[in-house]
Amino acid sequence: MISELVIDVQPTEVSIAMLEDARLVEFQKEARNISFSVGDVYLGKIRKLMPGLNAAFVDVGYKKEAFLHYADLGSNFHSLDKFLKAAVADKRKLPPLGKFISQPDIPKDGTLTDILTLGDDILVQIVKEPISTKGPRLSAEISFAGRYLVMMPFGDKVSVSSKIKSSEERVRLKHLIQSIKPKHFSVIVRTSAKGKRVVELDVELKTLLKRWEDNMAKLSKVKAPTLIYEETGRTVALLRDIFSPTFEHIYVNDEEIYNELRDYVSLIAPDRVKIVELYKDDTPILDNFNVTKQLKSGFGKTVTFKKGAYLIIEHTEAMHVIDVNSGNRSKATVGQENTAVDVNMAAAVEIARQLRMRDMGGIIAIDFIDLHEAENRQKLYECMRTVMASDRAKHNILPLNKFCVMLITRQRVRPILDFANTEVCPVCFGKGEIKPSILFTDVLESKVGDLIKQLKVKNFKLHVHPFIAAYLNQGFITRKMRWQMKYKTRFKVIPDQSLGFLEYKFFDKNRNELDMTDESLTA
Repeated sequence: MISELVIDVQPTEVSIAMLEDARLVEFQKEARNISFSVGDVYLGKIRKLMPGLNAAFVDVGYKKEAFLHYADLGSNFHSLDKFLKAAVADKRKLPPLGKFISQPDIPKDGTLTDILTLGDDILVQIVKEPISTKGPRLSAEISFAGRYLVMMPFGDKVSVSSKIKSSEERVRLKHLIQSIKPKHFSVIVRTSAKGKRVVELDVELKTLLKRWEDNMAKLSKVKAPTLIYEETGRTVALLRDIFSPTFEHIYVNDEEIYNELRDYVSLIAPDRVKIVELYKDDTPILDNFNVTKQLKSGFGKTVTFKKGAYLIIEHTEAMHVIDVNSGNRSKATVGQENTAVDVNMAAAVEIARQLRMRDMGGIIAIDFIDLHEAENRQKLYECMRTVMASDRAKHNILPLNKFCVMLITRQRVRPILDFANTEVCPVCFGKGEIKPSILFTDVLESKVGDLIKQLKVKNFKLHVHPFIAAYLNQGFITRKMRWQMKYKTRFKVIPDQSLGFLEYKFFDKNRNELDMTDESLTA
């Protein structure tokens, strides 16, 4: 299997697509000015204590106060609190953890009001981004994640990922980390550490320790609420979690992020740095790798997956519901049970892909086609477990019940991705009336004239729907050539699959969009 990463960097957002054998399996989109990412560390202030929930609401600077439950304080909270007070009090230097005296653990079944006081400052980390009407979810168990290790202060444990099955390798890694880890730090060994040498692990451990010291030094200079540590950018963080030897290419259309990715890959896999490639073609990067088409066909309420069979996917506030339908497969001459097994197996593969691609979380109820034989229901359950094994999000799959309904819980740390695969008419703006489409080229020509004559922009690119691009380039002397001769300039017409039929966008030489929209001219 060939894995590729395609990164589309735009002025306002970054889109990241992961392909396996050219098939889209994961897609993430994030505004470039977004805050409150998972992993960010904040110095917050306790605003409300909720004894009934055994929780508190913490001000970290978001419009909705963040939620902190007692169970998320962590057993070493007394040590963290003592460290925070010492760091704030001593403005000259950070208290060294090597000489730090650990405090007793908090009770597992304790009460939050016995631990926290209204108005206290508290060091917290985002574990779930704001979702819907809810603010961020917090934890007071601070951790710093690397490629091979996760380091947590105020502990002395070493844990090894359960996905490393070899007992010899588990023992080797545990003894190795115990011999090199700093005092008063716990370490979790990630799956990617399997087979790694002590030098590689020691370098990352020192990097994580420096990250802790550099960021905690800020505590004496700031006031709550404020950001103390910002998690690595989404592109580098995603690469850190999923990078594997199967990666063949990482394509990115922005030079700055290209350099960041090259620097990161050179640290974790110096021999693979050439897989990071800067995309320079004029065709939009997502169109070039067929991502846009897969997005438009893969999102939405109805998803077709095999020989007429399809899924109906519904989203609610509380859960997601997926209905499996055989479509015209129900007319097959083979037995009904065999047809149901065939469709359900194919549906399981597509559902696993949809969960990853849409980043669906919470409770997912799947209504499969009825199977009457217990052996076939077990076979389907095992198939779903197999195809979900590559899903990095924590999940739990329950066997099918007698109604052939399967329940899955999947970790949700950020809002579900919603990609609009329907288009609003760009020329009538939903009014239901438009001017004749034959006049559209006249509108485009007037826009080109305005750019050149009024705005003095001569180096630009015009993005239009592929059909419109073909029309403008049709003939021996094309319309584009006529416009170039008329206005004594040269520009490029770029087919863009993400645009509606009569939609257009202008970009300058620095890829900044030029706002030329005028409803009176297009509607």
